[in-house]
Amino acid sequence: MTDTPISDESGPRFLGQQTPLPASPGEAVLDYVPNPRTGALYLARFAAPEFTSLCPVTGQPDFAHLVIDYAPGETIVESKSLKLFLGSFRDHAGFHEDVTVGIGQRLNEEMKPRWLRIGGYWYPRGGIPIDVFWQTGAPPEGLWVPEQGVAGYRGRG
Repeated sequence: MTDTPISDESGPRFLGQQTPLPASPGEAVLDYVPNPRTGALYLARFAAPEFTSLCPVTGQPDFAHLVIDYAPGETIVESKSLKLFLGSFRDHAGFHEDVTVGIGQRLNEEMKPRWLRIGGYWYPRGGIPIDVFWQTGAPPEGLWVPEQGVAGYRGRG
């Protein structure tokens, strides 16, 4: 363990608090705290197997399994704020590509990791599953990057 504090002077806003879902992704606030292992090259993974948003044309729900991998820089994302941010998409209308890439870009712009990738494994609508992938570039030399572990959609067979 290190002596590095786990939050800045204001601290994470949501830990230990009952917090409603933000009304929209734009209103969601992501908390970042100092990386307790800034000298180490490592990968952190978040999996959201029950992610939902809305189709921008029909308003019907879309479901995805998101996997977010990142190599932290100076900060890490606080997991409860990430959960609330992802939950804010429940009533947000957006195409699969826009939602997946937008989540990755926001995390990258705010957190400034050494490397980030997101995989959006969307369940079929109209008989066609859509998988969307985005990353910031090549992973840093020496970073262990395991497969995301989500199989392509196979239906019943």
